[in-house]
Parts: sequence; C-alpha cells; structure tokens
Amino acid sequence: MLDFIRIACAVPDVAVGDVTKNAEHICNYIAEADAQKVDLLVFPELALTGASCGDLFFEDALHTAVKAGLRKIAECSAEHPEVAVVVGLPVRVGMRLYNCAAVIVDCNVVGLTPKTNLSSYEKRWFTPGTGVREFIPASELGVRGVVVDEDYMVELNSAPYGVGEKTAFGVMFGSDLTAPLSKAPEMALNGAEVLISLDAAPEVVGSRDRRWELVRNQSDVLNAVSVYCSAGYMESTQDGVYSGHSVIAEAGSVLAENEHLTDSGYLMAMDCDLGKVRSLRRRNDAFRENAAQYGSEQKLWSGWIDWNDFRSDGSLYHLNKLPFIPETRAEREAYCREVFQIQVSGLKRRLKAIGCNPVIGISGGLDSTLALLVAVEAVRQLGRENSTVYGVTMPCFGTSDRTYRNAWDLMEKLGITSKEISIKNAVTQHFADIGHDPELRNGTYENAQARERTQILMDYASLVNGIVVGTGDLSELALGWCTYNGDHMAMYGVNGSVPKTLIRWIVEAVADLPAFAPAKETLMDVLDTPISPELLPPDAKGQIAQQTEDIVGPYALHDFFLYHLLRYGFEPKKIYALACRAFKDDFDGATIKKWLTSFCRRFFTQQFKRSCQPDGVKALPVSLSPRTDWRMPSEASYRAWMSQIEEL
Repeated sequence: MLDFIRIACAVPDVAVGDVTKNAEHICNYIAEADAQKVDLLVFPELALTGASCGDLFFEDALHTAVKAGLRKIAECSAEHPEVAVVVGLPVRVGMRLYNCAAVIVDCNVVGLTPKTNLSSYEKRWFTPGTGVREFIPASELGVRGVVVDEDYMVELNSAPYGVGEKTAFGVMFGSDLTAPLSKAPEMALNGAEVLISLDAAPEVVGSRDRRWELVRNQSDVLNAVSVYCSAGYMESTQDGVYSGHSVIAEAGSVLAENEHLTDSGYLMAMDCDLGKVRSLRRRNDAFRENAAQYGSEQKLWSGWIDWNDFRSDGSLYHLNKLPFIPETRAEREAYCREVFQIQVSGLKRRLKAIGCNPVIGISGGLDSTLALLVAVEAVRQLGRENSTVYGVTMPCFGTSDRTYRNAWDLMEKLGITSKEISIKNAVTQHFADIGHDPELRNGTYENAQARERTQILMDYASLVNGIVVGTGDLSELALGWCTYNGDHMAMYGVNGSVPKTLIRWIVEAVADLPAFAPAKETLMDVLDTPISPELLPPDAKGQIAQQTEDIVGPYALHDFFLYHLLRYGFEPKKIYALACRAFKDDFDGATIKKWLTSFCRRFFTQQFKRSCQPDGVKALPVSLSPRTDWRMPSEASYRAWMSQIEEL
C-alpha cells in the first residue's frame, strides 16, 4: 500500500555446527515473518552453520548438511511464497569455499553473492569473491543450479502487470560498510533501493554506535533503505562475543534497532517507505548525474522475481504528526536553537552589509515575537545596543488587550526603541476615500489594515536608517494567508522558511537565553495566546475573536500536508492516508479531507504571492523561496490533485 515494504531482521539462537537445528530455526522465523506480512526477511552472515565454526568449515560433513539445510529452507519458502529470504551460508565451488548470502523465494535460490572483503582470519577458510560470476550446478548446491555473483542485485516485480514502480535490492556484507570501495554506491546508482548487509563481527566497546552511524549514513548518502543484520550472542565462543545487532534505516533516519547490547532469538520487523526513497533520488541532482555516469545495469543485474504486491500497510511505520519538529525534548531544543542561529546569522549579515537597523511591527503574536528575538540577538552579535532595534506597535480595530500589553512588555523589557502608532483614524479615512462601509467586515476591511501597517513600517524605516524585517512564516506563505503588499512584503523576511508549528518551539527554546531573561514571563504568555491576525474587533470582554485556525484550518494539519508535498512530492491520496494515521486521535477522515482540499486549493492559487516574496535565509531542508527551492507557475492547474482528493 502506497509504496511501503515490510522488512524484518531475524537473529536465530544459532547452534554452531548444527545445520539441521539452525535450518529449523530459520524456517520457524520464515513462518513467523509470513504471519506478520513481512515482504523481505534478512538473516545474519553464516546463519545456517554459525560464523564461529573455525576449521569445521573444511569438513565434508558440514557441507553435506548445508546442502540439506538449504534444500529444507527452500522447501519452507514454497509454503511462504510472499516472503523473500536472504540468509548467510558457506558454499563450495570446486576447490574454493565462499562465504555467501543466498536469496530464496518460493522454493528457488535465485542468487548467491560471495563476501569479497575478508579479514585475515577469514581467509584461512574462505576465498574472496572478488570478480566472481559463475554458475553453480545443482550437484554442488543441493538445489537447482544458480549463479554466484560478486555484485548481486535482484528486482522484485511488485508492480501489477509489470506497470509502475519496481523494487530492487542489493546484497552485501557488514565489511562493505567500512570498505574504502564499498559495493553499496554502485548498487544504489544502478537502482537498488534496499541495501542489505549481513554480518558476523565480534563485539568490542563502541562498535554498536559505530555500526548504527554507518548504516544510518549509508541510507542518507545513497537515499536508500539500509538493512543490517548481525550474528547473535549464541554464536559467541572462546575469544569473541557476537552482539546480534540489527538496524533498519531509511534516508538518514534509523527506523528500528534491536534493544539489547547483546541479543539473539528475535525477529524485528519494520515498514519502510520506498516512495520516500524514490522521491529523494529524483530530487537529488548529484544522485541522478552519478547514476547516469557510473550506472551499468548490464554489469550488476543478477536476477528478478515475479511478485505480488507488497503486503505492508504501513502500520509499523512511525509517523511524526509534527514532521518539522524533533520528537524528543533534547533534540527539539538543540534543533530549535540551531534554526534560530541560522535566522540570526542571515539577518546579521544583511544588517552588516548595508549598515542599517532592523524595524519590526510588533503585534504581540508569535511570528513578530520570533522576528524581534532574532533582531535583538543579531544586533547583540554585531556589538550594537538593543536600542538600535526599532519596534512599532500599530493597534487598530482587532487589537486585544492581551496582545497590546504583550507587545509593549516585550519592547520595554528587551530595551529596544519602541513606538506606538494607532492606525484607526488612517484606516477609517481610507475607507471613506475608497467608499467602503466600515460595517462590512470583508477582505477589504482586513487588507486595508495590513497594508496601512506595512506603509507605516516602510516609511518609518527610512527615518531611522532601517530595513523592515518581515514576520510572515512558511505556513502563511504556503496558504497565501497574508495580504499582498501588506504583511506579505518586507525588506528581509527572517521567518520565511520556518513553519508555524515550529515557531512556538523556537521561542520556547531560546526564551532561557540570558539576553532574553527579562522578557521570559511575557514570552511564555505569548506562547499561550491564540494565533490570530487581529483584523476583526475583539469580543465584549476584549478577547481575541478572530482565530486563524478556525478560518484556514489547523496548522498542524497544514504543516503536515506541506512537509510531505515539498519534501517528497507525495500525491494527495498518500498524504491523506498518512495524515489519517498520524492524526487518528485528533481528526476524523472527513475533517482531514476538508482541510486537505482547502490546502491544495490555496497552495496553487496563492503562488503569485510566493513568486515575489522578500529575501530571507533558508533554515530548513524545505523552502518556498522562488530563488532557492520552489519554482511554480502562478497559473498552474490543480485539477490532477483535486480529482484525487474528491475520490477519497
């Protein structure tokens, strides 16, 4: 469903040298994996015999048992034809012995790949598989003859009738993770979306963390799913302890890892999103160019398998409902402070280059608060006084007592130059000039206030040798929730690449910095204030009456839609399915469909505002700047997207 594949690592309690028992364990895990609807099952290196057999690898009896064990596993796979199995075993070819990984599907051993990067002690028994590509007859293997290939890749034809995406995986060993010339890049450039590493390396202190980072980094650099499965502690003997470490990573994120430092006797399953892998590769210029330059399908393709659709429904895949925000507190705080420093550095460079002062419209809301904090920190790092930041609060019909008080408290406690300019009379006069009835609370009523504020800021900036620092954020740009040539415009936008759901966390993360200590209490109150443009009058109690999320929808949903659209280019039906799963405890399907419809319509029709947005530093991996990330015609049709939504 929706490009998910379910992958599992199985680490049996291996009995070293007891092939019959090990084959039984492997078959049991195949059955268990099938019951869990696993599509691809990976076992450790030499799982059929155990990796620590030593000179037993020379014994004929062991290899006779290996043939029988491989035949038993192949027969078992016939009972579970929807599970592709990768398992490690020793394979004799004439006078040579190879440490191999076998790919088994529906009673067929469809391929073998030999280990090439052998340690000095492994070379006592095994021959490096470098350059090997030969046919092994049935008499040598115990099952139907098959090709042993150094660079083994297999294609799972999971697309119905051969139409659509197909999935390829490449098989290698743990030693390839650290080899200067790893097989992984060449396999990835030739289409392998899943990179499998079988291992059996003795554990030493620090090796678990190193492997974790190697697997994660491989998935990141190669835009792939990386699977690592290592021999379990039941193989430990004499001078070495095996850890049973397993890791499944996707595009730079570790999705699953076994729990214990030394482990054995477990199956760990996880869903992986191949749609994400494919999208990242399409958008990665270097990957595409390298694939065109170094790809060689003739050399690398070794096999293919006719396949049914993958059975994964994505239910094991962890979804962050706030994808722009790290989930743990420690990661979130570090992330937010890094984003903040990028914002500060961008503004600081602009101020230094043109020798001007920042001028900000202070509303008492989240966006202007973050912009103010960025400006204060920028001038501090430039060695200037806080008074060189100019804040202007411009109350009008919709200003509430709470935001008015917070705006003044922030300016005073941070020691900036503050000014109040009421725009009520100017806007009232403007209504009279254009013939608008002020009792008609429509778009004209709201936009006039936003444009009046921008005019004041622009003109005031020229008086104080300043530039207007815009406060609009990424979410507002995506939805077009800004007044063209009003709050839409500035001379530099510090929040332009920061989504609404992230802004509150940045403010909270930096509120404890010494420079902002005097204003911390006010900052906490700003965080508790409902999001509002305050363009309609407050209620009878002076409270905010116009709340943005009642009008355009929950920002949590819109930022979720935006992230998956910009980062991966997912189509609406997939975004909807993911949102229904992520927000299952918050919104029903009808509500999600309603706001997805609104998001899609607004995103397309408001492109003209993004086409001329002001300069602003890019702080996150995604941006809507027409100069760096997003180039879209303002007249583009959204029919293809809306037709999918209508069918949901």
